[in-house]
Amino acid sequence: MTSCHVAEDPIKKVAIFGGTHGNELTGIFLVKHWLENSTEIQRRGLEVKPFITNPRAVKKCTRYIDCDLNRVFDPENLGKKKSEDLPYEVRKAQEINHLFGPIDSEDSYDIIFDLHNTTSNMGCTLILEDSRNDFLIQMFHYIKMSLAPLPCYVYLIEHPSLKYATTRSIAKYPVGIEVGPQPQGVLRADILDQMRKMIKHALDFIHNFNEGKEFPPCAIEVYKIMEKVDYPRNESGEIAAVIHPKLQDQDWKPLHPEDPVFLTLDGKTISLGGDQTVYPVFVNEAAYYEKKEAFAKTTKLTLNAKSIRSSLH
Repeated sequence: MTSCHVAEDPIKKVAIFGGTHGNELTGIFLVKHWLENSTEIQRRGLEVKPFITNPRAVKKCTRYIDCDLNRVFDPENLGKKKSEDLPYEVRKAQEINHLFGPIDSEDSYDIIFDLHNTTSNMGCTLILEDSRNDFLIQMFHYIKMSLAPLPCYVYLIEHPSLKYATTRSIAKYPVGIEVGPQPQGVLRADILDQMRKMIKHALDFIHNFNEGKEFPPCAIEVYKIMEKVDYPRNESGEIAAVIHPKLQDQDWKPLHPEDPVFLTLDGKTISLGGDQTVYPVFVNEAAYYEKKEAFAKTTKLTLNAKSIRSSLH
């Protein structure tokens, strides 16, 4: 007798996005390769579509042209009347939503993998948007186990006031993939290899699921966002302190209230403060200076998933 499990519809359509940020080169490099030769991403009975999301930014090797494509997939922007006056990325968002969404429509893609690089020392990171999604927790567990002993972290961006209108959010199962550290506009073979393996294991999981494999209950450790921390600033709003050397490159490591986080030019140390240990992520991310984010505080949780199996089996 089979165990009590969650029956999920089989996965039919998967998209792999590269170039949501035009200066994060690993995803761009891989997607361009797969557009020419898709052998390694094909799985029986599955449609897998590689896609460059922000071609103009990719061409200029810049994060975006008018605004951040990874923040404009909200109903307001997607519902705006088409016009040449709209920011380039809003027009692209509408186009992408038409091609791959809209979410929950009959033709929408089941899974979107959105490939990103970070300048922060975050290693292999999977981004989860829903803590109650058994299918994604099972997939992330499979990827983590397959990559071991290489660590793979899960960043949970579920938060009541920090809303993310991500490029991937138009899919039933949105998956963010971040691999770092890698400077903007640079390729690194080790980072490229790690991202490529993450996609391979993800597609293997989907294939096994579609073929009728039952995945038993599992648990994963995740880091849930609590708040974003800005740099100390002077009266003019300019940065008045830098990330402390003891915090630099320490993503995912415990950070205690008394630990230093910033250093001023006159040598003054600013500690974390508060009354709890947190886990910093996106420490000193280059792209987040404009977003006034020096790092994000997270708390560590365990998420459990029920057994899952394809509803066809």
